[in-house]
Amino acid sequence: MEKFSATYTDQYQLAMAQVYFEKGHKDHKAVFDYFFRKLPFKGGYAVFSGLEDLLEIISGLSFSEEDIEYLKENGFKKEFLEYLRNFRFSGNIFSCMEGDLVFPTRPVLQVEANIIEAQIIETILLNMLNFQTLIATKASRMRLVAGDAKLLDFGLRRAQATGGYYATRAAMVGGFDGTSNVVAGREFQIPVSGTMAHSFIQSYDDELEAFRDFAEGRPENCVLLVDTYDTLKSGVPNAIKVAKEMEGRGQKLLAIRLDSGDLSYFAKQSRKMLDKAGLEYVKIAASNQLDENVIKSLLEQQAPIDVFGVGTNLVTGDPDGSLDGVYKLAWSNGKPRIKISESIVKITLPHKKQVFRIKDKNGKCIGADAVGLRDQKHIEEIFHPFEPYKSLKIADFEQEPLLKKVMENGKILIEKRSLTEIADYSLSRLSEMPIEYKRFNNPHIYKIGISTQLRDEREKLIRSHKNSVK
Repeated sequence: MEKFSATYTDQYQLAMAQVYFEKGHKDHKAVFDYFFRKLPFKGGYAVFSGLEDLLEIISGLSFSEEDIEYLKENGFKKEFLEYLRNFRFSGNIFSCMEGDLVFPTRPVLQVEANIIEAQIIETILLNMLNFQTLIATKASRMRLVAGDAKLLDFGLRRAQATGGYYATRAAMVGGFDGTSNVVAGREFQIPVSGTMAHSFIQSYDDELEAFRDFAEGRPENCVLLVDTYDTLKSGVPNAIKVAKEMEGRGQKLLAIRLDSGDLSYFAKQSRKMLDKAGLEYVKIAASNQLDENVIKSLLEQQAPIDVFGVGTNLVTGDPDGSLDGVYKLAWSNGKPRIKISESIVKITLPHKKQVFRIKDKNGKCIGADAVGLRDQKHIEEIFHPFEPYKSLKIADFEQEPLLKKVMENGKILIEKRSLTEIADYSLSRLSEMPIEYKRFNNPHIYKIGISTQLRDEREKLIRSHKNSVK
């Protein structure tokens, strides 16, 4: 992973930090909440991704001499720059585990540090968590509908510049099986898979000759692209000829790939032709503008597709493009803090907090998370954050605390997990969720409630601020 400069931040973070420094606030302790307000893709859940990357980045953030010189040229003052010269993040981070299911309004992660450190890391935190959570959620939706079919990330060329690197990682968290992205495969230890481009076949005068040369050069994991000219009259028959020739050499063609046209029809016809030739073992892969809805439709049509290669719609998070995660101050200099808005849904939750997943006696989620004060161990009743007359009694349910300390004094506390382990954890959390929250159309709305104590503390702060401006 590349090393990030602490200048990977927005200008106003440093402008505020300099004022904090000059006014003697640099040792003021602050708590910021990371959360989002709306689920992507009109879905019922999101998959949290990017935590382990973020912790590694934060643990190594610093300002180089080149950074200091650049900031000097941009008007920052000498004393503040001397402070930044020794900058290291030394705070604590509390978070739910990567791969867990997360929902709007409730804290997903809390940063507890001095006000300058907490402010400087905001941009990289939002940049990393918003993007990876969006892509992991998209990938998870495809995993839910794909069944036993393999899912491969083909999106690097379609991604927004180097965002494809982290999109591949997030896709694996969401349940994908492999990628065409070689650098991500190497660095994240992800299975790498690839076929061929139309240009390879076009560069030959004869499609069959192109297939033969490719099979000779790559007898292991050989996949032939069959739709360059005519899928059923040319591509598949030529692939069958090469497969038979490979059998004569003691080899096996792994798959053919369809990349255009009516994928369901071509897959069914190709399967008949392959089976008739005694090539039942040859798999069929499909690509071309796939997403969860197309995959769902193809499988409902009983298209015999074994592998889906997904590109643009995965790595760009289509149609949403971004997750609206935010980073809001909840505590500073010994006091709870709140942002008040004319829009009630933008009034923040103050204080240091804990989040609980509410489960029945069988360990199944009932479809609710509770947000309480950090020192609360058990919550009797929760209230809708913005509609206070809606409540739910939860005293008799199991309450699993979700925010765990993952970084202390700038040191990572959790052991690094493989992406397979994180993906398996995510699938296990999905299995605890009632099916109503996982359906594509009109999923149940997952309940987020705040404890009586947190509700009362928030109301007290709102009244205090309103009284102060009379």
